[in-house]
Amino acid sequence: MGVLSEKMAKDKGIPRSVQDAFAASSYQKALKAQYEGLFDEEIAPLTVKWEDPKTGETKDITVSKDDGVRPGITAESLGQIKPAFAKDGSIHAGNASQISDGAAAVLLMKRSTAEKLGQTILGKYVAASIAGVAPLLMGIGPWAAIPKVFEKTGINKDDVDIFEINEAFASQCVWCANELGLDQKKINPKGGAIAFGHPLGCTGARQVSTLLYELRRTNQKVGVTSMCVGTGMGMAAVWVAE
Repeated sequence: MGVLSEKMAKDKGIPRSVQDAFAASSYQKALKAQYEGLFDEEIAPLTVKWEDPKTGETKDITVSKDDGVRPGITAESLGQIKPAFAKDGSIHAGNASQISDGAAAVLLMKRSTAEKLGQTILGKYVAASIAGVAPLLMGIGPWAAIPKVFEKTGINKDDVDIFEINEAFASQCVWCANELGLDQKKINPKGGAIAFGHPLGCTGARQVSTLLYELRRTNQKVGVTSMCVGTGMGMAAVWVAE
């Protein structure tokens, strides 16, 4: 995927400086949100046993924050990192999603069932779309999927309060947002996968959780989640907060 994203960045003319600026913003937004406790409500702390690799000492630690979020990240500091996939490339460890472990869960049910069980309703799933794109340009999946879900639901980009678009690579996220004419302030307001990781199989549920809690916190209503998918696909979904 890294090699394909490098090819896409070159084909679409996305300079490294733009990618690094986007990535730095993701880190900075995530750090600010973490410092302000904006993730606390959506994270269930987990206590695990940890063995110090140096001393062999075992102790209990409670994991309550994503540890990929780092302070002091700027576009300038990212500019010093060596390219990962091509000698003269633009993609590197700092402007691509982190390889991370993680877990997320979303409970989806009928409203009547939630009310019967006494479950708090965070929001409503409206519709989703899946789109195919050229396999060698798999990163542009959101660009194809988001308009399809707009057509299906009868809304447009101006109706959406928050977009959670997975930051597999800064290059593809920047290109998709620019091509769709999305307001950058609406995209990943608490940072994204570049800052706190992209555990495969988990990210979609994580996006939904982050989106619905942020919509509720900011008293906004409509959100969209979207991501690219390997082999040339994209998916997008519309959600409405209670």
